[in-house]
Amino acid sequence: MKPPALVITCEHGGNLIPAAYAELFEDLQALLETHRGYDPGALAMAEMLATAFDAPLLSSTVSRLLVDLNRSVGNRSLHGAAVRTLSAATRQDILSRHYLPYRAQAEALVRQAVAEYGAVIHLSSHSFTPELDGQLRRADVGLLYDPRRSGEVDLCARWKASLQACTPGLVVRRNYPYAGKGDGLTRWFRRHLPPDVYVGIELEINQKHVFEGGRPWAALRKVIVESLRQALAPPGRGTPV
Repeated sequence: MKPPALVITCEHGGNLIPAAYAELFEDLQALLETHRGYDPGALAMAEMLATAFDAPLLSSTVSRLLVDLNRSVGNRSLHGAAVRTLSAATRQDILSRHYLPYRAQAEALVRQAVAEYGAVIHLSSHSFTPELDGQLRRADVGLLYDPRRSGEVDLCARWKASLQACTPGLVVRRNYPYAGKGDGLTRWFRRHLPPDVYVGIELEINQKHVFEGGRPWAALRKVIVESLRQALAPPGRGTPV
């Protein structure tokens, strides 16, 4: 069997509002610029991963406040407050234009990888605000996975070890600041594909590194790429123990 293929996605890559809905957000520009509008740095990280591993990338720059591509239909967080007040028909139109096509493309990429390689590793790129509701997030990088799926457990253990070996002092936590088995695109795939075929990991980067910018942010992205390369290497070729 061929080694697993990589598929990279980024659900919260930007804070754009399509012109048809711009009026709804006229007074919400400040909110759109925060972590509630998008994941700063997530798209840059996704693009670097896709380039480094020659992997397909699917991304969206439509704000999660219009529709959150990483939430299931029926989840209250699927739309921001301004959209939740709209008619059911309008909300369905938003789903038809933005949510359903993205989900369909993601499924097509993942299933194509499975068909060609026998298995797929899906990396979903995200970032998190350094502080939420007065609580400081104490991690530089988070790796989210389902602890019931051994392939995800093993990959995250290797990736964490590799990250910390590459950059001593980097705080890497698993299933932090969110639970990896929570509602999201990876969980949807887990429901449809068995664990020997699908491994889904959400990469979470602390936005303090994005805001710092410059060489430190570029260096962190490089470390994330190289540490993943080591984590994916066959035993005896640099895979952390």
